[in-house]
Amino acid sequence: MVRIIGLMSGTSLDGLDMCYTEFNFEDGKWSYTILKAEAEEYPAEIKEKLASAQNMSALEYALFNSDYGLYLGSRVKCFIDKYHLKPDYIASHGHTIFHQPAKRFTGQIGSGAGIAAESGVDTICDFRTTDVALWGQGAPLVPIGDRNLFSEFSYCLNMGGFSNISFNRGEKRIAYDISPVNYVLNHYTRAIGLEYDKDGEIARRGEVEKNLLQALNNLDFYTKSGPKSLGREWVEEVVIPLIDSYALTLEDKLATFCEHVAAQIGSHIEGGKVLLTGGGAFNKYLVERMSANAPQCEYFVPDSMTVNFKEALIFAFLGALYVHDMPNCLSSVTGAKYDNIGGALYKAGI
Repeated sequence: MVRIIGLMSGTSLDGLDMCYTEFNFEDGKWSYTILKAEAEEYPAEIKEKLASAQNMSALEYALFNSDYGLYLGSRVKCFIDKYHLKPDYIASHGHTIFHQPAKRFTGQIGSGAGIAAESGVDTICDFRTTDVALWGQGAPLVPIGDRNLFSEFSYCLNMGGFSNISFNRGEKRIAYDISPVNYVLNHYTRAIGLEYDKDGEIARRGEVEKNLLQALNNLDFYTKSGPKSLGREWVEEVVIPLIDSYALTLEDKLATFCEHVAAQIGSHIEGGKVLLTGGGAFNKYLVERMSANAPQCEYFVPDSMTVNFKEALIFAFLGALYVHDMPNCLSSVTGAKYDNIGGALYKAGI
């Protein structure tokens, strides 16, 4: 048995998720219990720096990597003290700033040493780098948790900043990113002072622009086969400029992009029971459009704790695998040379 606090900060910048979970490994099977979980929004200064970190100088980036790690450590320490928790480890995803696996490079900001120092808890972080060094995508990493913790579902679909899917094909777990989701939708709602489109109400009022929809669906990424992953670079360089090239209202932009997301997701699901998690699971309009595009499947939205904290839960699980010296990156998913144990451990004390 091991108790771990998983930390997750998604590309949609909606804040920090902290999930304190107990894992047990018996008779070759894993089980888990979420003991406590909490989410908090970022202060404006942190959010602004995360949104622009890719443009920092080397010195600014190095300093923010340290500062952000110390910030995460202090927030976890408050979480621990508030609920009198006794974690064995912290497992931190960090916040992705750079992700260019074709160049064997990925960067998640947030010093593990800083987290350990501020929290007083041994910290595991940097889960993607080894896989990328082994010619893998370093993503998605959640599927190993899907396989071990949610095996009753035909598909596990997460919709956060990006959508990603995992499922079994024979004896192999297959997974990949499908499309951007909240990274794009939230980009446009923030222009009018809203963090997100609640229940998809704004999108529901819009009309789908068929020419833009066709252009989005024809983007090169969607024709690629094999392990593939998405980063903010592609969205900012390709997707958002394409949407902005059409003179549309906010409502029409959101409606069209929701239709695009629904079409892309529907093309990857043959049928069966689908576990739906991530912030996009609460977008009622988007889920309706997904159901219309894939009537052969049953979307299952679990309890709010699982919806909101599944990624933090699974990064805690990656930490549990690391502690048990078991692979936590699947080559069948990432395309790496072989399954590997991703992560780096920072000790809080002697």
